[in-house]
Amino acid sequence: MTGKILNKSVPFIVLSMMFLFMSTAFAQQVQNNKMKKSSGTKSTIQPWNKEVRISPKAFVMQTIGLKDVSISYSRPGVKGRKIWGGLVPYDKVWRAGANEATKFVFTGDVLINGKKLTAGAYSFFAIPSKNNWTLIFNKVADQWGAFEYNQAEDAMRFTVKPQQNEFTEWLEYSFSDMKVSKDGKNSAVVNLIWEKLRVPFTVEVQ
Repeated sequence: MTGKILNKSVPFIVLSMMFLFMSTAFAQQVQNNKMKKSSGTKSTIQPWNKEVRISPKAFVMQTIGLKDVSISYSRPGVKGRKIWGGLVPYDKVWRAGANEATKFVFTGDVLINGKKLTAGAYSFFAIPSKNNWTLIFNKVADQWGAFEYNQAEDAMRFTVKPQQNEFTEWLEYSFSDMKVSKDGKNSAVVNLIWEKLRVPFTVEVQ
């Protein structure tokens, strides 16, 4: 009788011992992995991440009336360089930022300095000169720089006067001079600001 009980207990004992052994081995492996990660943390940190952009991406959006206007762009820095007539040549098409061409998205029809521009996405370019700038909305919304810019795809061109401004190291776009009315026209001024210049134009909706 005792022999039969022992025979039945043997498999249970063996399984218990195997389970205990596997549990111990698993716990040891987890601990080893933690130690490896801990000891390797410093060695995986790189002094320079090549994915970091020298001219960081930026995004700004403003609701004007019932329409949204958004601007996606990159922000180059002055870094002690001559900008106008230097890094950015006069009388040549410029991406109005860095990396990809600056991109505007309008969720409804708008008036740009009084001229109608239909809803949609546009790349934005500028041709700077000493006294006047030509600003351009181009129908090819996604472009890299101005390398493939095609004037035949322009949706609108207009001229503005640059204004003197306090020094700004990193190029930026902003909205100012908001006019809000429940029954009439709503508008805001878009500003391209960099170095010691501000280049404004008005976006109006009805």
